[in-house]
This record gives sequence, structure tokens and C-alpha cells, in this order.
Amino acid sequence: MTAFLLIWSPRKWPWPELPDVAKRVATGVAVTDVWGCGFARGILPGDRVFLHRVAQEPKGIFGSGYVTRAPYEVPDAATKRGYRLCIDFVYDWLVDAHEGVVIPREMLRTHPFSVQTWDAQSSGTVIKPIAEGALEKRWAELTGKRKPPRLDAQPGPTRSSKVTAHAAAKKARSRERRAQKLSGRPAPPGYAQSLFTLTPVQFPHLSQRRANRPRATRAAAQPTFRSSPCPKTKPSLSAHNAPFPAA
Repeated sequence: MTAFLLIWSPRKWPWPELPDVAKRVATGVAVTDVWGCGFARGILPGDRVFLHRVAQEPKGIFGSGYVTRAPYEVPDAATKRGYRLCIDFVYDWLVDAHEGVVIPREMLRTHPFSVQTWDAQSSGTVIKPIAEGALEKRWAELTGKRKPPRLDAQPGPTRSSKVTAHAAAKKARSRERRAQKLSGRPAPPGYAQSLFTLTPVQFPHLSQRRANRPRATRAAAQPTFRSSPCPKTKPSLSAHNAPFPAA
């Protein structure tokens, strides 16, 4: 089992629902969440994740969980690639990092924690094995040993507000694209559209150019291929390849 680091910066995401989520996790509720994982595609279900608060005090690790879904693409027009990678995970321990953390950043500066880059720019960083073993041991000493939370299929876990926000944004984008498709307007920038679905209405200059092209020109533009690359007539014998005279 591999451990990964999830970064939370209060400057980018205030996360006002964190106190309520931490209370539900403390009562034993299996709360699932979704988190961006940067460029990491090697995360598998069952892997360990640790949440690290950066940028503002108090800095340090304040939560942990287990991955329940491998990285998947979520459309995001704000990024250059048009999507971002996310994972689903379930919390097994979480505290309100607005008030304090479990392992402060100063403790992570000592060996063997110091071999790891904790202040990463994005989530999805692999925690090195030497630091992972020490982190799990110290985490168990501070929070206690627990079994991974069970996810019931019938009632379903209580999802945090971040998951609800992502789902609502995805539905809103789907409704906008469906409305644009019905109205005949071109798709917005960054929306992947197959070239095979383009109609002459969207590109009138292409259809007009092909219509004005003479039929003879179109036939001549098509290359012709022979069934055999070699000519059927025998080559004539020239002076340099004539047979030698008999002695």
C-alpha cells in the first residue's frame, strides 16, 4: 500500500464546511470526499492519503483516509489541458485544521520526516517509504489504531459539500452544452468535438469551395495506382548491355 500527500491551501479554498465534516468523522460516520491529485495517475483504491495544510498557520497534517476510486478526469475549462484528475477517498481521521493540526510542520523537519518534500505545489505526491513508515507509526500514536471504515452500499456514506459542489458544476456544464447543441451554436473553446460530427452549416466555406470545384479537377486530383509497379513491355537491349560476341 502506497501513501500519497493531499495539499490544502486556505488561500485557494477556504473550506468553511471543514468543522462540520470533522465532527461527522469523529462520530464514526464514513464521510467520502473528492480531491484533485495533480498529474498522479498511479493512485489505486486502497492506497493511503494524508491531508497537509500549507500556506497559513497552523501548518501540518490534519487528516487521513483511504482511496476508494482511482484517478479520473473531470472537465475543467480553467486548466490548459481542459480537465483535472481527481480521486475519491473516505476519511478515517480528520480534525478542524482551522483550530489546529495533528502533526505540526516543525515536527516534519526532523529525521526521517525531513527526507520528504511536504510543501508541494499540488496534491498527488508519493510519500517516500522511509517517511511513510515513520508517519504511520507517529499517526497511530497520536490518533490511535483503527480499521479502515466500511462503506455500506445501501444507505451510502455522507458526502462532504466539496463533492456536492463538483457534481453540481458538472451537471451545469452538461446542461449548457446540451442547450448549445440544440440551438446550433458552436461549442465553447476547450470542448472536445469530433471532426466527424461537423456539419456544413458550421463551416460553410469548405462546402462552398468543394461545390465550386470542377468535377474534372476533382477526378484529376485523385491519384491513380497501377496494379504492378513494373512495366509490361520488355526493355530494349542497348549497346552497353548487348551480349558478348562468340569467340
